[in-house]
Amino acid sequence: MVSSPPPLTITCLRDGDHAAERLGAIAERTSGSQMAEAMAKVEQIIDQVRGQGDRALIELTQRFDGVRPEPLRIPQERLAQAWQQCPAPLQAALELAHQRILAFHQQQIPQDLAVTGPHGERLGRRWRPVEKAGLYVPGGRASYPSTVLMNAVPATVAGVQRLVMVTPPGPQGEPNATVLAAAHLAGVEEVYRVGGAQAVAALAYGTETIPRVDVVSGPGNLYVTLAKKAVYGRVAIDSLAGPSEVLVIADHTAKADQVAADLLAQAEHDPLAAAILLTTSPELAAALPAALEAQLAGHPRAEITRQALGDWGLIVVCRDLDQAAQLSDCFAPEHLELLVEDPESLADRIKHAGAIFMGPHSPEAVGDYLAGPNHTLPTSGTARFAGALSVETFLRHTSLIQFNREALEATGPAVITLAESEGLHSHAESVRRRLG
Repeated sequence: MVSSPPPLTITCLRDGDHAAERLGAIAERTSGSQMAEAMAKVEQIIDQVRGQGDRALIELTQRFDGVRPEPLRIPQERLAQAWQQCPAPLQAALELAHQRILAFHQQQIPQDLAVTGPHGERLGRRWRPVEKAGLYVPGGRASYPSTVLMNAVPATVAGVQRLVMVTPPGPQGEPNATVLAAAHLAGVEEVYRVGGAQAVAALAYGTETIPRVDVVSGPGNLYVTLAKKAVYGRVAIDSLAGPSEVLVIADHTAKADQVAADLLAQAEHDPLAAAILLTTSPELAAALPAALEAQLAGHPRAEITRQALGDWGLIVVCRDLDQAAQLSDCFAPEHLELLVEDPESLADRIKHAGAIFMGPHSPEAVGDYLAGPNHTLPTSGTARFAGALSVETFLRHTSLIQFNREALEATGPAVITLAESEGLHSHAESVRRRLG
C-alpha cells in the first residue's frame, strides 16, 4: 500500500507587524556554520585543480558525478546534432526565447562618453568587451537550457569573442541534450562536461584543456557559489547567486489557484527555495494551503516542493498594501509578483527587487524563459544593491584623459597643492616640471 504524503505545513502569520523577523530568517537561510565547512572543501578543490589541471577535473568529476568526463570538451558536431534532434516545438520555443532575449539585451549596449572640458581638455570613457567569458550552466536536480541563453546572449551582444561553457555531465557522461541544443543556437562553440567548484576553478585558473577566462557568470549550487566567491579578484563574476525566491503581494483580486501555482513554481527548484505571500486578503490567506495541496497531488517534484514550502514558505496577512510594500523591501526579493488591482502604482512604491512582475498575466515563469530581461537576478537580499546580469557584465570601461597646455596651466597648481597635502612629492613634481 502506498502511503500518502504528510500534510503540507506552511507558516501563516495573521499580523504583518510580526513578519519582519521571519522574513529576515528566510533571507539568511544559507548562512551558518555549514558555510565555513563548505568553503573549506571548495578551497581544497580549487587548490587541486590549480595543481593538477585536467587530471583533477577528471578525478573530481568521477568522485562527485560518478562518470569520467573524457574527453572534457564536447565536439562541436555533437552540439549541432543535439539541435537537429531537438523536437520541432522545442526548437521553436528556444528560437522565440533567443529572439526576445537578444532584442532586449541589444538595447543595453552602453554608449562611449566624450566630454570637452572648460580649457579644451578631452575626457571620456570607452567600453570594450572582455576577451573570454566563462558560462556556468547548472545540472543536478534539473537542466536549464534557459540559463544557456540568459548567459550567452548578453555576452555575445557585448562582443565577447570566446565563450567557454561548463556544465555537469549527466549519468551517462553527457550533459542534457536540450542544454547542448541551446548552446548551438546561442553560438557557443566550446562546451566542457564538468561542473561544480572544480569547473569554476578551471575557468579562473585554466587547465591544459580549459582556458582561463576574464568573467565567470551563471548560477549554481552552494559549492559553485562559494567557488565564485573564492576566485573573485582572479576573475570577475556576475554575482553570488543563492537559492531562488519569489515574493507575491496580492489583494482581493488575486486568484488562489494562480498564487499557489506561482509559489510552487519557485518551491520546485530546490529545498532551499523560498515562496512568500504577503496579502491584504484574509480569505486568500485561508484558501491558499488547500490550493497548494491540490496542485501538489501527483506533482513530479512534490518531495522537494513540500520541503521548501515547509521550511521557507510563508503567508502573511498585511493590514494594507503599504505594509506589504515595506515588508517586501525589507526582504528585497529576487522575484516580486504584484497580483493587485493597480500593479503599476504599487510598483512605483517598491525600492528593492530583482525583477517585478505586474498583474495577473505576468507570472514569474515568463521571465524565467522568454520575456526578455535576464533571469539571473540578485538573491538573499542583495537586490538592495545589485541588479540582473546584463551586457555590462561582460564589458569593461576605460577612462580617457587628454589635457592640453592651457588645461594643465589652469589646474596644475591645484594638483600640486593636493599632492603636497598628501606628502607625495613626485606627484607634485611631475606637474611642476611641465609648468616650468
